[in-house]
Amino acid sequence: MATRKLKDSDYRALAEFRYRIRCFLRFSEQAARAAGIEPQQHQLLLSIKGLPMEKKPTVGVLAERMQLAHHSMVELIDRSEHRGLVARRRDKEDRRQVLVEITPAGEEILAELSLYHFDELGSVGPALAQVLSTFVEKTGPSARLRIVGKR
Repeated sequence: MATRKLKDSDYRALAEFRYRIRCFLRFSEQAARAAGIEPQQHQLLLSIKGLPMEKKPTVGVLAERMQLAHHSMVELIDRSEHRGLVARRRDKEDRRQVLVEITPAGEEILAELSLYHFDELGSVGPALAQVLSTFVEKTGPSARLRIVGKR
């Protein structure tokens, strides 16, 4: 895959990066459960609310954003709709498309969780940014292209 040889410090940096991400994800999962929703439901709400403006919250777009299979996304939307977090509606411009929108109850939970997440990122963010900066310093665009191009 890659043409350069990694050093032990590179492996330590990768391990530390994954550790820091995993710690944040675990925090996020626990926060969602404490708020009474599944972690994936929180991720769905955030995906809808944080969607780039040029994208519509269709099942396909949301599945891509969350890296889920289409049928898994439909099941997640079903569970979230049953819980009152989201609702489906037909797109006004293209009636064939079904859009997923956040309900007021979903908005309330998302706002609370997002504030909690921002606080956590304020404390763990510097360590995560520091380990991430080691990769930026050690690799350039050419290194990334060599690895991505081999997939």
